Amino acid sequence: MIEPQHAKLSVSRQCQLVELPRSTYYHRPDPVPEDNLALMRMIDETYLANPFFGSRQMTRWLRRSDHAVNRKRVRRLMRLMGLVAICPQPGLSKRAPGHPVYPYLLRHLSVDLPNQVWATDITYIPVRGGFLYLCAVLDWHSRCVLSWELSNTLDASFCVRAVQRAMAEHGIPEIFNTDQGCQFTSAEFTTPLLDAGIKLSMDGKGRCLDNVFVERLWRSVKYEEVYLKRYETMVEARANLATYFRFYNEHRPHSSHQGQTPSEVYHAQPKQAAA
Repeated sequence: MIEPQHAKLSVSRQCQLVELPRSTYYHRPDPVPEDNLALMRMIDETYLANPFFGSRQMTRWLRRSDHAVNRKRVRRLMRLMGLVAICPQPGLSKRAPGHPVYPYLLRHLSVDLPNQVWATDITYIPVRGGFLYLCAVLDWHSRCVLSWELSNTLDASFCVRAVQRAMAEHGIPEIFNTDQGCQFTSAEFTTPLLDAGIKLSMDGKGRCLDNVFVERLWRSVKYEEVYLKRYETMVEARANLATYFRFYNEHRPHSSHQGQTPSEVYHAQPKQAAA
């Protein structure tokens, strides 16, 4: 996709045209051992089915499946993948010292319009020799995926790009909900939202089900797309996920909408404007 010897376009310009950060093009991560990748996939599949498993219970589960692992290794891999048990416990949310945390605003709130509430989160995507991180912005009412980004580093910048694209293409929500992760509490992420007059909402500590619709989206993405294939590169992952999200938004009937697709529901009603 990127041609280093292109006669007219520099590498920087080519990266800009395909919306790929130049640092991502030059980054060559060390390959992750195949046994670690296989174990990470099993951990990911098990976590989707049992999100209340912490590293201790996950270790027991894997040992019962004939995997000789210790808790230290499982805990390290779960931390690398960004997986934590949903039950409350000390130090569960990976917050950064000094970052402000905002209250959860969605409890008992009736969400019945598009752009009333948006939500986002990050999940792990395996590729050959390593893994990527996926961030998506979801409209809470319609379940429509408004934008998404892939990255090979777990920083705030790719989350910011996903939000900026969603706002540029779909307007501004009244409320934006995230977890308490350091990416979402950073000034880089929160300042543009606050400047736009958006109310920030954050899941309670150890309450990943406060963002349940994004968690359900990850389950659909993994079982309907990611686990059916083996991505070789970031470019291949990006192309396949783009196809899947078009299918998810425009063709996949949603049970909570009486068989309508997320895109049909999102575009069928007047949009809630931020106060």
